Amino acid sequence: MKRIALFVAVLLAVSTATFAQRGRTPAPPPPLEPGASQADVDTALIAAPSRQRDQATVVKWNADFTYETLRQGTNRLVCYELSGFPLRAPFAVQCTSIANFDRIAQNLQAESTGDRETSEAMLKEMEEAGTRVSPEYGSMWWSVNGASREEARPHHLMIAVPGATTESTGLPENPREGGAWIMGAGTLTAHVMMPS
Repeated sequence: MKRIALFVAVLLAVSTATFAQRGRTPAPPPPLEPGASQADVDTALIAAPSRQRDQATVVKWNADFTYETLRQGTNRLVCYELSGFPLRAPFAVQCTSIANFDRIAQNLQAESTGDRETSEAMLKEMEEAGTRVSPEYGSMWWSVNGASREEARPHHLMIAVPGATTESTGLPENPREGGAWIMGAGTLTAHVMMPS
């Protein structure tokens, strides 16, 4: 129940902040880091929600699960491209909370095996060993994926709710009941799937 109250409080805070900003002239986007490409930044921002896009941080993930900052933003949103990474679509961009960096690195490390079953087994083993990084509770994840940039699906949206279950949220654990539902209930990977 406390998590539901926290989730509602976060949504209200975001709504209030958004309402308070209406009518103001938006700040210009931050400058790019030296050597960064505007095209790379623009691609990563395809997944960004419009009101957060101009002030988002943009990074480029490296093959060794480290990243380079292309643009340092002023809000908590971070966006990046994962096109061509193992187990990712040929075109893949994603945005989430900057607090999720360590979890993203773990995901990329597990996915680097190139085999879905092996990757999922690695992540499950981390969770059982207590080394799996938990996502920030209530953080949003926006993804746009496809066979190419032109064929990419519209935004796929989910909300991280680690440990959540039907009992703790009241949401169903399958999509057949219609509306939002919890995938991976009871695990650190639990998230609310938002129908598109």
